[in-house]
Amino acid sequence: MAALKNMYRNHGQYLWGEYGFRDAVNLDVNWQARIFMGLNQAPVTVMIENYRTGLIWDLFMQNEEIAGALEQLQQEGSRNANY
Repeated sequence: MAALKNMYRNHGQYLWGEYGFRDAVNLDVNWQARIFMGLNQAPVTVMIENYRTGLIWDLFMQNEEIAGALEQLQQEGSRNANY
């Protein structure tokens, strides 16, 4: 979050545009891409929400398959600890 805030506050005029962060920028020559890269924006949004509220992790941990997988990993770990 600190890095994100720094980029927005200190370099926002180059990094930020109508649709969010730009695809690429070079601050040394005051250049920024005209396009916005949407593919990398969704994971950032999810990470910020999870950082703020823990919602994503909580929803993930409610999945029965995850609980079963974690239990299986714990059993395998305890078996391997005996070697």
